[in-house]
This record gives sequence, structure tokens and C-alpha cells, in this order.
Amino acid sequence: MKIIKKVSDIKRISASLHKEGKRIAFVPTMGYLHDGHLTLVDVARKYGDIVVVSIFVNPTQFGHNEDLSRYPRDTKGDLKKLRLHKADIVFMPENDEVYPADFETYVEVVQMSKPLCGKFRPGHFRGVATIVAKLFNMIKPHYAIFGKKDYQQLLVIKRMVRDLNFDIRIIGVDTIREDDLLAMSSRNSYLSRGERGVATHFAESLYLAERMYRSGKFNKPSDIVKFVKNYLKKYRDIKVQYVELLDAENLTERKDFKRDTVLASAVFIGKTRLIDNRILKKRCP
Repeated sequence: MKIIKKVSDIKRISASLHKEGKRIAFVPTMGYLHDGHLTLVDVARKYGDIVVVSIFVNPTQFGHNEDLSRYPRDTKGDLKKLRLHKADIVFMPENDEVYPADFETYVEVVQMSKPLCGKFRPGHFRGVATIVAKLFNMIKPHYAIFGKKDYQQLLVIKRMVRDLNFDIRIIGVDTIREDDLLAMSSRNSYLSRGERGVATHFAESLYLAERMYRSGKFNKPSDIVKFVKNYLKKYRDIKVQYVELLDAENLTERKDFKRDTVLASAVFIGKTRLIDNRILKKRCP
């Protein structure tokens, strides 16, 4: 497994792989890898001859009051896990390699970035789109693998790839969950033992809503939103930031179930912000 830290080196290696006819599958991460990330690496192996994983805690996607300095890091552990999962290349650039001192160019997917997390994290998806576009230009993958837990992020990247004519296929992978349904996330490490027990009710609320929807309950999207909010109100340690049910393709508001929808929510448990979602398949007439 090669560890690359310079943009010039990863570009040179990528160009050589392309000349050899190798297919590159890419997994962008911010490190502190868990089984959700490693599943993406395993999926990448199915698509690419060469698997590239980036580890870079991207400062442009953090707001002024967010947890950049607190974001968990474990480089030694990450590299050990990636070796076990047979990654070929790990790209770990320093911040000034990615963002020179006079950097001033950003990528923004305007409408897709506005709802859900975009309402509460201004500039977040601009930072995400910018770093992913830069990594795509550096690595030039044929495939890029993203988890569906960050569903809005996945749609933002898909739209960016379409709009900017990147010749990359985006692969979305189902959310990997703990035994108690909680979505795996690096931020779960922030939770105390007591908070971790409370967090399972967050995942449970969306799971129950999905199950009830499949059984034919709920007449309109607002009924589902109301159910989840009321369910979470029972737990005083959970502070709801949003619960929304939107079109699963373009994140616009829906009044019916004639198209696939995404039930998405963000909550605070203590100081830790968690997000999760469920995809509700359209109901046939």
C-alpha cells in the first residue's frame, strides 16, 4: 500500500495508471475510519483495479462554530485498517497542498445544497463540493464510492458530476448500522455511554416510521414527519434540529407518495449532532 502526500505525486501516479488501462475506484474520507468506511473500500475493490482512499479533514466544510479541531483522528489505526482491506493507495495531503494561501475558487451546487443540513450549516456543501471536485481532478478516478448515510451529500456530488461533466460514475452504498440500528459515524465517538444509549432512539424513530409506511399507514408526508417528531419528543436528551420528507431525487417538497422520498433528520444528543435517513419507495397507484 502506497502512502502519497503530494498533489504532484498523486497526479503522476494517476496518469500512469490511466496509460496502463487500469480502472481507479476512489473513496474520499476524513479519516477515523469505521466499518462504514471500510465497506466503501470493499465495494471500491469490486469496481476498480486500483483502490485509492483519501484521508483529509477538509476545513472548508466546517462552520465557524463547528468541530474542526475536535474532529477525531487516528492515522495509525486508519492505515492499519486500510492495509487489511487491501487499499492500494492512500492519499494524505497536508492542508497547504490542497488550499494554498491565496486560494479563492469554490464549487457550489446551489439548489441541492439549500434544504436539510444546508439550512443549518451554511457553506458546508460548498466546502464538500469544492474538496471533492479538487480530489477528482487530482486522482481522476473512474468510480467514486459514497455512503448513503450522508444522503444530501451524495445527491450534491451526483449533481456536480453531471453539471460539470466529470467522467466519473458515482456509486452510493447503503448505510452500515450498529446492531441497535444507529448509523455508523465518526461522530458517534463523541457520545458518552449514556448518550450512546439515547442515540438508538433516534435511529429507531426513522425505522418505525419506515415500517409503518410500508404497512400502508400515513396518508401524506406531513403525517410521517409529525410521527417522528412526536416520537423523539419522548426523550428529553434528544434535541431535534429537523425532520423532513422530500423527493429522493431532487430534495424538493412532496405532497404525496407518487415518487421515492427520503425521510431525513438531524438531532443533537448533548453537543453531538447526528444525521440519519430512510428511503421510502413510492406507492403504486
